[in-house]
Amino acid sequence: MPTIPSAGAPLPENDPHRHRRVAESFGSDAERYDRARPRYPDAMVDRIVAASPGPVVLDVGCGTGIAARQFRAAGCEVLGVEPDARMADFARRGGIEVEVATFEDWDAAGRMFDAVVAGTAWHWVDPVAGAAKAARVLRPGGRLAAFWHVFQLPAGVVEAFTAVYRRVVPDSPFLFQGAGNAMEGYQALFTKAADGIREVGGFGDPEQWRFDWECSYTREAWLDQLPTSGALTWLPPDRLAEVLEGVGDAVDAMGGAFTMPYTTAVVTAARTGAA
Repeated sequence: MPTIPSAGAPLPENDPHRHRRVAESFGSDAERYDRARPRYPDAMVDRIVAASPGPVVLDVGCGTGIAARQFRAAGCEVLGVEPDARMADFARRGGIEVEVATFEDWDAAGRMFDAVVAGTAWHWVDPVAGAAKAARVLRPGGRLAAFWHVFQLPAGVVEAFTAVYRRVVPDSPFLFQGAGNAMEGYQALFTKAADGIREVGGFGDPEQWRFDWECSYTREAWLDQLPTSGALTWLPPDRLAEVLEGVGDAVDAMGGAFTMPYTTAVVTAARTGAA
């Protein structure tokens, strides 16, 4: 479940799903990824389950199984699809059945699902090919739900991260955005997902749901999560250390901890007729 960082952090320059080196880099430290990445709001999981016709869920880009375990805890039967074998192995150790493939190339073998979900992963899927594949494997009334965490970093962390990242990794496939409204920064991504759903047909009109919450981070907790970002997973250790040192100094200057507001945003549509 890779993250596209929010305003003040790097965003893909073009279509994220074309950056396969980044998309398939998250398994370099699967244990850290599973430990440090935030979970999804229970209210979101419950709403998706309630809006689906049954409990059989396909988790696209399931990563280490963070969202899959939450859907399983809500009573669902979950199958994961994950292109990184290292991430898939970790998810299996947590009891999640996973098949290794990109979603576009994955063979459903005639299986059908009540929901197709993607936790911070749909941006690594071609939005049209992915929606078409989802339409083919969803039962009538089944729900496609792609969701992302959107967060607004404190200004001091934004400034430090931007400065150090531009210095250390100027050749990154990511660009930096200035401080601003994080939801606005993500809206193009949500629109692209919704447009892909509309283009293939077979779905009702896409909706956007949001769930607001917050999380407090110590310096250690934030620096534990930061290397799991797609902007950093592919860096060599010396360059990563430079990034972490600069961001850590910024958190220290704020007293060693901060509270960050999150919005978990969902782009979702229900399966109707034939695609």
